[in-house]
Amino acid sequence: MRTYEEEYLYCAMIIGEYLLTGGAEVSRVEDTIIRICKAYGAERVDVFTITACIVATIYGKDFGTCTQTRRIQSVRTDFTLLEKLNDLSRRICAEKPEFSRIQEELDTILKTPGYSFPMQLVTYALISGSFAVFFGGTWKDMIASAIIGLILKCEEAALKKLHINFFVLAMLCSVIGGLCANLFVSLGVGDYVDKISIGNIMLFIPGLAFTNAIRDMFKGDMVTGLIKFSESILLAITIALGFLLSGYLF
Repeated sequence: MRTYEEEYLYCAMIIGEYLLTGGAEVSRVEDTIIRICKAYGAERVDVFTITACIVATIYGKDFGTCTQTRRIQSVRTDFTLLEKLNDLSRRICAEKPEFSRIQEELDTILKTPGYSFPMQLVTYALISGSFAVFFGGTWKDMIASAIIGLILKCEEAALKKLHINFFVLAMLCSVIGGLCANLFVSLGVGDYVDKISIGNIMLFIPGLAFTNAIRDMFKGDMVTGLIKFSESILLAITIALGFLLSGYLF
C-alpha cells in the first residue's frame, strides 16, 4: 500500500508524464512536478527530465526520501491536452484535492476525444495542397498533392497500428509519397514532381520539434535540446532519403 508521500509524488509524475508526451517543454514538466510536490508538503524536490525519462526525488523530515521514475515511450504535440493538464495542475496546487479526485479528473482529460479521422484526412489534404501551391505548383499540382496527402494519412494510420518505429514510418510514407507524385505526373494529373512532393514533405518535417530543441538549449536544458535536435535532423534526413529513393525506384 502506497504511503501519503508516494501517492502525491505518483500523481505529480503522472501529470508530468502526460505533459511530456503531449509536447510540453522540459522546464514546464519539471516546474509542474516541483510545485505539486511542494504543495503537498515536500521540503525538497529534485527532478531530472529528458525526452525519454523523468526521475523525481522528494525529501521531507516526516518521511525521508522517496524516488519515482517514468520511462517515456513516445512524444506527440497535443495543445488541448497541455492546456487541460496545466489547468488541473494549478487547481491541485491551490486546492490540494484528494488523490481519488485527481485521478477522476485526469481520466476525464485523457478520455477527451481528439480530431476525428475524416477531419484529419481533410487537414492532410489542405496542408499538402496549400504548400504545393505556396512553393510554385500549379492547380493540378495542388490537386495531386492533396490526393496524395489523403493516401499518406491512411498509410500512416495503418502503420501506426503495427507500432512501427517512427523513423521507419517516415521512410515508408516518404517512399510512397514520392512514387505517387511521379505516377501522378506521368498520368498527367500533375505537372511538377518536386512541387507535389514538397507539399507532402511538409506533413512530416519536424519543424516544431526543431524549434523546441533550439529553445531548450537557449533555456539551459542542453541534454534535452541536443537529443531533440539530433532526432529532428535524423528525421529530416530520413524523409529526404525516402523521396530520393522513390525517384530511383520509379
